[in-house]
Formats: sequence, structure tokens, C-alpha cells
Amino acid sequence: MYKSGDVVVYRRDVYRIKDVQDNYFFNKTYYIMNPIDDDSLVTSVPVDTTSYLRDVITKEEAEDLIAKIPFIETIQVNDRDIEYEYKRLLGENTLESLIKIIKTAYLRNMTRLDQNKKISEKDEQYFNQAERRLYNELSISLQLTFDETRQYVIDSVKALLA
Repeated sequence: MYKSGDVVVYRRDVYRIKDVQDNYFFNKTYYIMNPIDDDSLVTSVPVDTTSYLRDVITKEEAEDLIAKIPFIETIQVNDRDIEYEYKRLLGENTLESLIKIIKTAYLRNMTRLDQNKKISEKDEQYFNQAERRLYNELSISLQLTFDETRQYVIDSVKALLA
């Protein structure tokens, strides 16, 4: 059982547990949580709900994941099916699938810019969503801010590719 102050992943987002309370009306105990990037939102989750709740990855697991980034494949589908694939990968709720989205959307937009075209709103939307989810969790593991985590990952991948 988690306690007040613990950081967990619930469904797709990272939350800090604010309190553990009994709800006599439903005769259950609940975690009262806030997303780490939005204190105004409060979520209540029954303590016995384990299928959507997990620990944040460790620092070692985060470092291993970052080391794998150059070897994680991009999405190989036509333009018409890219949004379906982005949605499917978001639904997998794995950090590797978030990296696939980030890498694919980034490369697609760089190609468009090289061709003097505007970047794709779809790619930008899914890139931002995947980046927020990935870096929120990694920032907890690495004990860095969101922006520091983004820069750390970029620098680490560049060093691996050098």
C-alpha cells in the first residue's frame, strides 16, 4: 500500500499521493492524488485498484531506457494511418511506445521543414502528449525538472550516437 507523499503512475500520468482516506459511504479506502504537473486536479482511486496503478521506474531503469532510445524503431506506416498508430501506441502505456511516437513525430516534422512545409499539427499534438508523459515519469526517476530531463535525454542520446 502506498502512503502520503509517494509518487505513482496511474493509468498514463504521474501522480503524487496526497492522502489515504476512508470513504464510509462506499466502505472503501481511497488514495487522494494530484497529477505532478497540475495541483488543481484531484483524483480519488480505491486502494484495491491495482491494475492501473504502478510504481515509477527506478533511476537505473530510466538510464537503461535512455540507452535504448537509439535502437527503438520509428513507426513505419503511411500518412493516412499515422494517427491511428499514434493512438494505438498511447494506449499501450509503455515508455518505449512513447519514445516511438516522439522519434517518429520529430523526424516527420524535420522532414517537412526540410521541404519548406509547415509541421503537421497531428504530429505536433502527439509529440507533445508523448513527451509530457515520458518526461514527467523520467523526471521523478532522475530527480530533475521536466526541462532538465528533456535536455538530459537529448544530450545522452547525442552522446550515444557520437
